[in-house]
Amino acid sequence: MGASSSKEQNVSSEQREVESLAASTGSTSLLQNAFSKLVDPQTNAIPLQSLQQCFSLNYKSTECEALKMPDSLLGLLNHLGPSIVDLFFITDKGGVNWIEFVRGYLKCCGRMPVSGLLNTLLRLFSATGVKAGIPLKLEVEAIDDGDYKINGPLLPIDVLMFLWMCWAMLWNSKTWNVFKEKECLYLPDISPLVLSAVVSCAEGGFGLELWDCDVSVLDVQLPAGKFLTWMLTTVTNLTECFTQFVNARLQNCTSSEQGTPESSSSSLREISSEKAGNSRLLTCGKAWAISLTIRSTISQEILNPYFPSNSDASDENLIYRSSLHGKGLNRFWSNVEAYLGPLLILISATSGDANEDCTNSRKWVVGALIHQGFENRDMFYGTSGTLYAIDPVFHMCSPSGKEKNFVYSHLHPTGRAYEARPKPVGIAFGGTIGNERVYIDGDFARVTVRHHAVDKTYQPGSLFPNQGFLPVEALILEVEVWGLGGSKARETQLSYKKREDLFTAQRRKVDMKTFASWEDSPEKMMTDMMADPNRVRREDR
Repeated sequence: MGASSSKEQNVSSEQREVESLAASTGSTSLLQNAFSKLVDPQTNAIPLQSLQQCFSLNYKSTECEALKMPDSLLGLLNHLGPSIVDLFFITDKGGVNWIEFVRGYLKCCGRMPVSGLLNTLLRLFSATGVKAGIPLKLEVEAIDDGDYKINGPLLPIDVLMFLWMCWAMLWNSKTWNVFKEKECLYLPDISPLVLSAVVSCAEGGFGLELWDCDVSVLDVQLPAGKFLTWMLTTVTNLTECFTQFVNARLQNCTSSEQGTPESSSSSLREISSEKAGNSRLLTCGKAWAISLTIRSTISQEILNPYFPSNSDASDENLIYRSSLHGKGLNRFWSNVEAYLGPLLILISATSGDANEDCTNSRKWVVGALIHQGFENRDMFYGTSGTLYAIDPVFHMCSPSGKEKNFVYSHLHPTGRAYEARPKPVGIAFGGTIGNERVYIDGDFARVTVRHHAVDKTYQPGSLFPNQGFLPVEALILEVEVWGLGGSKARETQLSYKKREDLFTAQRRKVDMKTFASWEDSPEKMMTDMMADPNRVRREDR
């Protein structure tokens, strides 16, 4: 095997170069172990069929969060493995040798710009679609230095299948050790993400009717170049789906256990039915959309509850929910106080007619991600944050860098009898005091959303379709807060709450030994004062 390069004089400069590049990714040991498991000792190369099987996906059925799955999706996933091998691994008569195996891995997971990885991902989708017989209109053109240019349009249904292909790779990398592909594939509802691409890329996308829109039947064209730009500005973390999939599959090849762990066929159905039956705002599709905008550990933290291996602790990160813990700033504060970590707050509201039965009523969801806990202050604060339009169209408003009015959270002031100009009580994101971009009142009854012109903290963008220039006041349906600081932040908050409960219990406790006799009782003191209030008493020191 070429990986065991103990004798420097027998190692070619080509092999030394690719091994050096692999070492820069920290994957040398993984590649050596995978090659030793897959290699044919007679040819010292990996048979083509073995490598295709290593990357293949063979799901037989799906569980869909909301959308109807296209019939061609499973066929697309079945051809993913052969497409990966054909695109990235050069074979000869005996198969794939060590140098080409490492070089192929670097094409998938090597150090390169995000734009290059996104281009590679779209090229993989195009090649897989051709193998599966899907009528895509994409054209891949080879240019200098091994780069490729992708031309042609995509339809919204193509974008849906492309994103679901990326999700399937991520799902497989996270659940392989749990299900070994004997379970079906769980597909999240990503309609807001697809509509985001449509609005950004299609000609006249802003003029489409986006309320209750079925993306599978939209007949608009999205140029490949604009779609790549949209991915680069909105879902930069999409490349992790592919790299994690490749690494997980190679890791599985090195596993000594080839048997399938015990898992009932109903386990995934139970998980998916629990997610579908739960009316929480942060669904799997919304969590994945938000995670694609974040290149940090928060991305993994927000998705953890939606993988089967973590389903038992699905609500551990849910810190506050208005329908569960009660509406209002005081109830909110009692649940989020002392959480010193990133927090995601989601607000579901309805604008239009207050009557829920009225067809003019429109429901939408907005959110904000802050990277520190809430503080009771009468001014804006924070070091970073992101605003999100989540439903029906996904959009991210990242920091603009001009101002730092990321978050405002102010309770009723205590110990003040009168204020000439009292500060508003509530929660806000962006803008200025009295002219906030998003403002939630202290009763959690109404939310006010203003045009981005009032805000210099977050990037411009509408937070729901047809927002307009005037402030929009809407009825709040639900508020959720999710803690994304991990177990350490949660333990710190629980420790603080226990300490506060102990202090409260101590303050309420009365030491009855102090009042054991009549002479020392407060009743005796009050009686003496009423009998002779002018009597001069000497204070005991």
